[in-house]
Amino acid sequence: MTERNSREIRIGNVRIGGSNPIAVQSMTATKTQDIDATIRQVELLEEAGADVIRIAVDNPKDVAALGVVRQARPNANLVVDLQENYRLAEKVAPFVQKLRYNPGHLYHLEREKPVREKVRYLVEIARQHGCAMRIGVNAGSVDPEKLDKVSKDDSITPMVESALEHSVMLDDLGFDQYCVSLKDSDPNKVIDANVLFAERRPDIPLHLGVTEAGMPPDGVIKTRVAFEQLITRGIGDTIRVSLTLPFERKGEEIAVGRQILDDIHNGRFRSVPRFEHKGLNIISCPSCSRVENEAFIDLAQNVKEITRYAKEHDITIAVMGCRVNGPGETDDADLGMWCAPSFVNLKRGTQSLGHFTYDEILGRLRLELDKLIGEKRKVLV
Repeated sequence: MTERNSREIRIGNVRIGGSNPIAVQSMTATKTQDIDATIRQVELLEEAGADVIRIAVDNPKDVAALGVVRQARPNANLVVDLQENYRLAEKVAPFVQKLRYNPGHLYHLEREKPVREKVRYLVEIARQHGCAMRIGVNAGSVDPEKLDKVSKDDSITPMVESALEHSVMLDDLGFDQYCVSLKDSDPNKVIDANVLFAERRPDIPLHLGVTEAGMPPDGVIKTRVAFEQLITRGIGDTIRVSLTLPFERKGEEIAVGRQILDDIHNGRFRSVPRFEHKGLNIISCPSCSRVENEAFIDLAQNVKEITRYAKEHDITIAVMGCRVNGPGETDDADLGMWCAPSFVNLKRGTQSLGHFTYDEILGRLRLELDKLIGEKRKVLV
């Protein structure tokens, strides 16, 4: 194994980077405003051994709920996911140890304001409250200007360039207590993006994860492939296993992460250099506080069950739980769904096929899947 050489940063009572052990984290799966359920989720993750716990905040009511959660769990190392409302940073910073923002999302609020000015604001808030920061880049929500400069087939370059650009912004502001994440639902792209970034900036701690890895066991396998290939190269200072699980089972993400790290440490490897997926590939996001209807979890499981007959076909189906990442992160799937409170949006690639109730969606999905299989058979003939 190659030795890690990133700098050290502090997240509450946890230090990552340098020679520190790789930290394991997860995210609450409840709606933040459901205070009792969110506190219970934090407790479950702490009991499972989570070093850091992330909570999403998108409005003032979420901020108020976060304050109550902090009072109930005073020793938890909390990270806030600012989603699309970066201005909430000054409200939540007193309650957390780290602020996470997505460069792509910074464009959605106050569009007339330069991104550098928004980043400066976030850094000032983080510095004032002693918070670390994470530049969180996801394949489905990248800086639009970066996407316009490359071919549609290249999703890695925009991610890496966005992460590098924002790293320089923080460096220029004299702020070094930050880490970076570059995530995709394809473990090969996660590997490639993080290798490219680490070659350019080996000093910056990296948070690893395969976003929308899906349900066990497939989601565990995809994640394991990425972690084994990266950590053995000295890349990765903190990890998250993102699995679609019922709320009471979210602690399994921590257990799986610990098991993978233990296997790597003891030389027990189960992957090959490249992840080769043949047949049906179901992508589903981890249940989190952004999910607008808990029926999403059952939907993901039902999609897996009703599509078993298509297991031999090279088709990707994506099931996303919210409107934040759902629209963009289903674009690359053959068939994609993203869930709203009372209906599910269905897509074929980037084309919208309309929205359907939770009772209707499975029948329509199967209809579209059969069409797709028929078209592929004709091509082969």
